[in-house]
Amino acid sequence: MTDLPPQDLADLPQTLAECAIAVLNTADGRAKTALSKRCAEAWFERRAAGDPMPVGQGAPPDTPARPDKPELLNPRDMPRRRPGSPAGRIALLHAVAHIELNAVDLHWDIIARFTDVRMPIGFYDDWVKSAAEESKHFNLVCDVLESLGSSYGALPAHAFMWRAALDTKDDFLGRLAVVPMVLEARGLDVTPGMIELFRKAGIENAVAALETIYAEEVGHVAYGSKWFHFLCGRHDEDPKDAFHRLVQRYFHGALKPPFNEEKRAEAGIPPDFYWPLTEEHRENTAGFDTNA
Repeated sequence: MTDLPPQDLADLPQTLAECAIAVLNTADGRAKTALSKRCAEAWFERRAAGDPMPVGQGAPPDTPARPDKPELLNPRDMPRRRPGSPAGRIALLHAVAHIELNAVDLHWDIIARFTDVRMPIGFYDDWVKSAAEESKHFNLVCDVLESLGSSYGALPAHAFMWRAALDTKDDFLGRLAVVPMVLEARGLDVTPGMIELFRKAGIENAVAALETIYAEEVGHVAYGSKWFHFLCGRHDEDPKDAFHRLVQRYFHGALKPPFNEEKRAEAGIPPDFYWPLTEEHRENTAGFDTNA
């Protein structure tokens, strides 16, 4: 395990998979994201020079390295705070920072974990870019927390997001369905409300950070949708049917409206993908034979 920033490393790993594993094995959030960004820079620098870094192969850890803090709790054990209070706003930002750090690991994990599946180089371009952007997002939110007298690790966090990674560690299509197309798509639904909350509170650096996250998260969801459809085409599967099957298998619970239908459509996810997976739709169709 390394917690050294990139400038203290004699050399970066020689393959993209090894870069991904190095990021996953780095515990400290600031060091992890610094290494993530340097690996992304190296990938794109070599692509531009016509000497692409080999993708390679490796065995990523099932669970990435994490700092001693925050303490990870079951979601039901997380303290409840009113988002309109100063403490509640800090707790909300802390939760966002935790999500962004998990996203860094999720994007590098998908690169390293499925190297046995032949993919176009554009797949790696997309996820390396996403990992670098998530690294930026984590640091932006950490900067806001520190400006408010707090820091990442000062509060507990939940371990729910990595459960999706563990559940889909052997299912490439399932990973694409559940992580970018469900979990990250949820960010498109809730971030506008968070932006408005911090705008009303006059916390402009939080507004700027969340607006950056919101703008770039559409692309991450879109990459998930694009490569999900690509793999469905390769295996001659109907994307909508496959999405419903995989979300029902791997996502624990129904999807919850309201949905940001405009941004979801921009990211390539139409309403007939997610509305049938809501509790309301299931209740309304229970007992009906759709083949009658």
